[in-house]
Amino acid sequence: MILVLLGTQNNSFHRLLEEIEKQIQQKKITEEIIVQAGHTKYQSENMKILDFVSNEEIEKLISEADVIITHGGVGSILQSIKKEKKVIAIPRLHKYQEHVNDHQREIVELFHQKEYIIGIQGVEQLEQAIEEIKEFKPKKYQQDNSKMLKIIEDFIEKC
Repeated sequence: MILVLLGTQNNSFHRLLEEIEKQIQQKKITEEIIVQAGHTKYQSENMKILDFVSNEEIEKLISEADVIITHGGVGSILQSIKKEKKVIAIPRLHKYQEHVNDHQREIVELFHQKEYIIGIQGVEQLEQAIEEIKEFKPKKYQQDNSKMLKIIEDFIEKC
């Protein structure tokens, strides 16, 4: 099962679900897809879409998932890599009104550089990431708050 995490931001991430739908139709994705959509309103016959779920339910879904596809939210990424899951992360972008700025680009890049996840910068790279995730062996997560705290501090100062 592939779990898609879109977080709880009050913005849509329609682009990602549209790309996943395309990959399903092209038979690049054949697994069951469960989506925690938050505020993203999307209809699909190919995906089970849940708006908001409890923390307990998210933990259960993450544990059961073979692969996680997530937005660039720190919480979603950390929850997944702490459970040693294979993760593909895509940042929400300001130019599409998916977030207030582009800080998720930095977050995704940081986790990607540390080899915890496959981080991509655009939905058009999803097909390749889906191929790569099959052989991907994520590094075991080692907590190092220094860079992450700097990113969060910079984000807070910009708001």
